[in-house]
Amino acid sequence: MSDDSAVTGFRQDTSDSDHIVGIDLGTSYSSLAVLDEEGHPRVIDNSGGSPLTASVVLLAEGGRAFVDPEMELLADAQPEQRILGIKREMGNPRYAVRHENRRLTPELVSSLILKRLRQDAEPQLGPIRRAVITVPYYFNEPRRRATRNAGQIAGLDVVDILNEPTAATLTYAWAGGALGGSGDDRPRQILVYDLGGGTFDVTLVEFTATHLRVKATDGDTMLGGIDWTSRLADLVAEEVIRHGGTDPRATPASHFLLTQKSEQAKRDLSDRLVTSVSLPHDGRGIEIDVTRTGFERQSADLLQRTRDTTELVLAQAGIDGTDLDDIVLIGGSTAMPGVRVMLESLSGQPPSTVLDPQRAVAQGAAIHAAILEARQVGAGGQIGQALIQRLRSITTSNVNSHSLGVEVTNRNDLDRRWNHVMIPRNTPIPCTATQRFVTNTGNPRSIHIRLLEGEVSDVDACTVIGDFRVVDLPEGLAVGSPIEIEYGYDRSGHIHVAARELVTNTAASIVVHWSSGVDELALAGFTRLAGEYDVD
Repeated sequence: MSDDSAVTGFRQDTSDSDHIVGIDLGTSYSSLAVLDEEGHPRVIDNSGGSPLTASVVLLAEGGRAFVDPEMELLADAQPEQRILGIKREMGNPRYAVRHENRRLTPELVSSLILKRLRQDAEPQLGPIRRAVITVPYYFNEPRRRATRNAGQIAGLDVVDILNEPTAATLTYAWAGGALGGSGDDRPRQILVYDLGGGTFDVTLVEFTATHLRVKATDGDTMLGGIDWTSRLADLVAEEVIRHGGTDPRATPASHFLLTQKSEQAKRDLSDRLVTSVSLPHDGRGIEIDVTRTGFERQSADLLQRTRDTTELVLAQAGIDGTDLDDIVLIGGSTAMPGVRVMLESLSGQPPSTVLDPQRAVAQGAAIHAAILEARQVGAGGQIGQALIQRLRSITTSNVNSHSLGVEVTNRNDLDRRWNHVMIPRNTPIPCTATQRFVTNTGNPRSIHIRLLEGEVSDVDACTVIGDFRVVDLPEGLAVGSPIEIEYGYDRSGHIHVAARELVTNTAASIVVHWSSGVDELALAGFTRLAGEYDVD
C-alpha cells in the first residue's frame, strides 16, 4: 500500500490514488462500502440506485453478462443461461458452466459480480484497486482461496479475506461508539447470528474498546434462505397438485417461476400472516393462499438446525444464552419472524435492531479496510488524524472454524486411513502445532502427506485442502524414522506447513500442491476470459 492512497469521501477522485473498499459477496445479494471522511461506513448505491446488487448472472450472446438483470429477462432466458447462488459452489472443482465454448468456474462467475460492483462504484469514488472481501466464517480453505481468486480475476488486489461475523461485529461496535478509543473498556459478549441467502454462521464475539476477539463459531455452508424458499415452493406445489393440477416443479421454466413467486411470498409472510401465490399454470391462472403458520411448520426443521448450532457455539464458549449482552442479526433471511422468536426464547432478550442486516457486513468490511489503511497512511491522511488514531487502536483476533489434520495410516494395515487432528477448531489464531510422525516403509524417496479440514476421523468425510510432499530424503531411512510436521495458521488465517526429517536433522524440500488450486498461469487465463465479457 502506498502512502498516498488514503481513504477518501464521496467526491470524484481524479488523482492517481485509489480507494480500498469493503465488499460483501453474498449468495443472494452483494454490496460495496467505504468509510467516508467522517468515519461513517457507507454502502455505495449501484447504477440502479440500490445499495444491494443481486448476485445473479445472466449469460447472453456475444460475450455479454447481465448481473442483477431484470426479472423479465431472467424469466425468458434458458435455464443454462441463469446462474444463481454461485457462492455455494465456491471452491468446488467439479462445478463449471459452459457458455459459448467457454468454461466458467465459480471464481470466474463471481468475478463478474465483483466487476459489476466495481464499475458501478468507480464513477462515485474514483479508481478502486484494493478490496477486503467477506466470507462466511465457516468457509473452508478452498472456498476462501476461490473467493480471493475471484477478486484477482476481477482486477482487484484482495488485501484481506474477512469473516462475515467479524465484519458485522465491527459495524455493531463502531456504530455504538464502543470501538476505537472509548473510555468504557468493559468486555461485552454478543452473538452474531448470520442467516443469509445460502449460508449460515453463528459466532460468539467478545469486544472491548480496542480489541475484538472471536471465542467460538460454527455453521453450515449449505443452509440459507433459499432452502426456506424451496420449502414454501413445495408447499405451493403440493396445493396445486391437491387441487387437480400438474406439478409446477416438473419443468425448469415453471419451477423457476414457482421459485420466484415463492421467494416473494416468503418475504410477504415476514410482515403478514397470510399471503397468496399467483401462478400461471396448466393454461390458467392459479392462486394459492399460504399462511405464516403453515410455512413455519413446513420449515421448522431448518430453523431447528440453526438453533442446534447456536446452542453448540454457546456450549463451546462455556456461557448461557442469558449471559449475552446482545444478539446481532445478519443476512436478509433473519427477517423471518420465527428467527427472532427462537433467539429470544434462547436468550431471554429480543435481538438487536441497531444494524441493517443486509448492509452490516459490507460496512464492517469497509471499517476493516480502513483499519488496514490507517496502519499505512502517514500524517496528512484525508480522513483526519483523530479518525486514523481511532482506527489504529483497534485489533482483532479469531479462531479457526475447521480442525486441521493430516491423513495417517497404520503400519500393519496400509489400507486403514484416518484424520489425525493437529489443530482443533475454535483454536485462537495465530497458532502452530508441531508433531512427529514415522515412516511406514523402508528407504522412502519421498513422503506424501494429505492435509485435511474436518472434525471426524473418517477421511472421506473431510475436505482435502492440499498435498504435502517431503522429497529428497536421505537413502537408507528405516521403517519408523521420525518426520516432524509443523502446521499452523498465521494472523490472517492463512495455512502454513513445513517439515523436516529428523534422523540426519536435515531439512527436506517441500512441494505443496493445493487441491483445486489455481496457479498464476490459470489465473491469468481466467482474467483474460473474464475480460471477454461485457458486464451490464
